[in-house]
Amino acid sequence: MWDDRKSLILSKCCVLMFMAALLAGAAFAPWAFTVLFSHVTEKGRALFLTTVYCGFVPAAALLVCLYILLRRIAAGCVFVRENTDSLRHISWCCFIGAVVSFASSFYWFPWFAVGVAAAFMGLIVRIVKNVVAKAVSLQDEADYTI
Repeated sequence: MWDDRKSLILSKCCVLMFMAALLAGAAFAPWAFTVLFSHVTEKGRALFLTTVYCGFVPAAALLVCLYILLRRIAAGCVFVRENTDSLRHISWCCFIGAVVSFASSFYWFPWFAVGVAAAFMGLIVRIVKNVVAKAVSLQDEADYTI
């Protein structure tokens, strides 16, 4: 039977797989770009790799924050201020990724779609952060009520 514990384990495994994919992507980006886009100029290659590596930083930070958030939830710490902090950091990582993508859309327009998706995800996470912050506030109030 599927339960919350198994769901958290699956979520943590998925985050770890994304971390591995991100590291592999960063390691093999120069080779992959050369193979897939051999017709692109050296300047285009440099711009693309700059985008990939600038996007790597917020993506890695996001995955670390997400893993820490999942560990806290698995430990039973759900409505705590640290989780709102993690969600805030995750949303900012999305927004930073959006800025990198929007800036990169000046040389390759499909990055614009990535930027829109990242900004939208940042907005969703920000709203979830606000909901969790309100729940933390209510939890704190209930804890101090006799």
